[in-house]
Amino acid sequence: MTETFRGTYTVMVTAFNRDGQLDLHAQAQFTEWQVQQGIHGLIPLGSTGEFLSLSAEERCAVAKCVIDTTAGRVPVLVGAGAESTDDVITNVKMAEDLGADGTMIIPPFYSTPTWDELIHHFGRISEASNRPVMIYNNPATANVDLTPQLVSELSKLENIDYIKESTMDVTRIRDILDMSDGRITVFGGIMGFESFVEGAEGWVAVGSNVMPSAFARLFELTVDDENYKEARALYREVLPIIRLVAGHRYVSGSKAALSLIGHSVGAPRPPRLKLPEAEMSEVRDALTSVGLLVQTVG
Repeated sequence: MTETFRGTYTVMVTAFNRDGQLDLHAQAQFTEWQVQQGIHGLIPLGSTGEFLSLSAEERCAVAKCVIDTTAGRVPVLVGAGAESTDDVITNVKMAEDLGADGTMIIPPFYSTPTWDELIHHFGRISEASNRPVMIYNNPATANVDLTPQLVSELSKLENIDYIKESTMDVTRIRDILDMSDGRITVFGGIMGFESFVEGAEGWVAVGSNVMPSAFARLFELTVDDENYKEARALYREVLPIIRLVAGHRYVSGSKAALSLIGHSVGAPRPPRLKLPEAEMSEVRDALTSVGLLVQTVG
């Protein structure tokens, strides 16, 4: 393992202007704010970054913007997922050539590959990669479940050093760590605090788009300080944001919240739509409850 990644990493939104085109100035500003707020790492071009709605040229531009803006202050893992193995390898090479510290790769999400096909897929990616790879398990969206048994086999491949485990079953983390015998480091996906308690060394978080400082602090309290009492209290404080951006609102809810606290990152790209006005009161209530918005009465 050539790098050691740990902490809370924001899986970033992608900034668009009013015409739905990339807004790299806004992307750079948002990236800088994340770093200044103390986030431990950044992941552009994940699901929250709408990577499937971007062209190859746009993905390259976003990755370059984030890498150049961070300028080595925090690690940047670039989302490199695609349906084709060759396309993934192309994305990995693009990210590495731009200076990414590593990549995050979801399995092929339409072809529902078999165990042997996944071993072959990630084996070729392993051979083509020069930097650490974080595999991404999210069976609810990818239609593929990277079970602890399969992860154990994948962890034997060179550079397959990390996994983002995004099921709601935190015992998966226990089993992955047990079966892989220390070969792979686990990042939680959905359940950050619970994942830390089970042994995760990081959290790939959506809510940290909105509250990077608090989400980073939650990792520090839980993993570094082992101060579970304060960590649990902070976890309860940020739960309104975690719940706000859960489920189908992970893009629209994040962008709606950011717009209300002064970050102009635009609306999602179709087929995703901006959050309906009828749901904006929930966004305001969540932001108010965590102290990011003051609502006036009357």
